[in-house]
Amino acid sequence: MSFSNPVLRDDIFVREDEREVSEQRMTIGGTINKTLLLLVLLIIAGSITWYMTYNGTVEVLSFITAGSIGMVGIALAISFFPKSAPFLSPVYAILSGFALGGISAFMEYDYPGIVANAILLTVGILFLMLFMYTQRIIKVTRGFISFVVLCTLAIFLVTLVDFILNFFGMNVPYIHETGLLGIGISLFIVVIAALNLLLDFNFIEEQADQGAPKYMEWYGAFGLLVTLVWLYVRILELLSKFSKRD
Repeated sequence: MSFSNPVLRDDIFVREDEREVSEQRMTIGGTINKTLLLLVLLIIAGSITWYMTYNGTVEVLSFITAGSIGMVGIALAISFFPKSAPFLSPVYAILSGFALGGISAFMEYDYPGIVANAILLTVGILFLMLFMYTQRIIKVTRGFISFVVLCTLAIFLVTLVDFILNFFGMNVPYIHETGLLGIGISLFIVVIAALNLLLDFNFIEEQADQGAPKYMEWYGAFGLLVTLVWLYVRILELLSKFSKRD
């Protein structure tokens, strides 16, 4: 088993029409190109809500809400229907951009400079993880995959519980605090998100080697984008906690 998040699952490649022998095959280069395209779409969409926020456009909250809800729905659709990835992945990127652009603008207003630092850290971690993966400094073994996946699922469950508790005016203790424990929790989540990148790289490499169908390049690019979005948001959260302590 080799996956970084719920949208990347090995068994999908086995099920999909027995790999459709006559179809073109997935390549790492093709996946990289599609990842870059999705990032461009995300940045363009994010620039729109960033501009709207700084110009006091009331509708920006609707864009952020629609983007946040829509990206979850699209992610689930792509996860269950991988062949939809070429069509829905760009939609996911745009919706993510709407959400992240507005959220980032609000964070920048409260903590000047935080967005630039979060972007630099996200990009830096991405290339650091890519270097560590290509040089096999960290080997993606079955045990490593199990550890990262279990930690990711635990984080997801705690986040879900916290989300539900918010409706009742409560939250999970410590995770929102700016003390050492709260910062430690956020740092742990950032580390797990970064380790998920290694699983993404491994997943893409293995499936390209095994001759997955060409459209799965979009699926791999989508999965990598999901991890990058999660990493960026968690870095923003961590930096905001440091800022609140100042």
